[in-house]
Amino acid sequence: MDPTLATAQAAAVRRLNVLTLNAHKGFTALNRRFILPELREAVRATQADLVFLQEVHGSHHHHAVRHPGWPQTPQYEFLADSMWPQFAYGRNAVYPHGDHGNALLSKFPIADYRNLDVSIDGNEERGLLHCRLDVPGHEQVHAVCVHLGLRESHRQRQVALLLELLESLPEHAPVIVAGDFNDWRLKADEVLGEHLVEAFGERFGTPARSFPARLPLLRLDRIYLRNAQPGAAQVLSKYPWSHLSDHAPLAAEVNL
Repeated sequence: MDPTLATAQAAAVRRLNVLTLNAHKGFTALNRRFILPELREAVRATQADLVFLQEVHGSHHHHAVRHPGWPQTPQYEFLADSMWPQFAYGRNAVYPHGDHGNALLSKFPIADYRNLDVSIDGNEERGLLHCRLDVPGHEQVHAVCVHLGLRESHRQRQVALLLELLESLPEHAPVIVAGDFNDWRLKADEVLGEHLVEAFGERFGTPARSFPARLPLLRLDRIYLRNAQPGAAQVLSKYPWSHLSDHAPLAAEVNL
């Protein structure tokens, strides 16, 4: 059956489970150990409908030689496995031995996607991966996977580009924007909060602490919503998550 037709005939979906994670290219903090297979098992255990990934490799020829467990497929495809039949990748950084960027894993059809380059002056290659999803009961749902720069001035310009993207989307369509905003001073949150609802801010009064993973202090990762409301939300900072990346993942229910 055509996937679009199957989606249209399925029961309406009113709640999505969302996970966002900076995968740190499949290594532990400080790159001490390659743990992508362990990370895959932990991600699978969440049963998330949508997984927003930052810092995943499309390829890395040097690591493939050095690490026996390096997958033959791109990291995002390896993580998707058989649980997320749909995935999209936005390549942000390209170098002689490989590339990395953002990815979205989805249990729903990805109708189309595009990767917007928001790198500033050639520094810190960054992108916004925008996907349009076919979710039963909705004409369209939009997902944007974000990884902003380390410099405040760069983030301000990247937030402006994100708002331009949001302005171009249908006014009443549900939109989920998630990822690593590197916004420890909450300056971007002040701007985005005028247009979007942040899941942890709505539930607990402030964005979640997610970095460093073993003792989260900085509020770097976010899940923003438009035309949707947050339900339960939690920071996954306990074992094994505390040993699987330098960021603690965020999980949230999204009510459409």
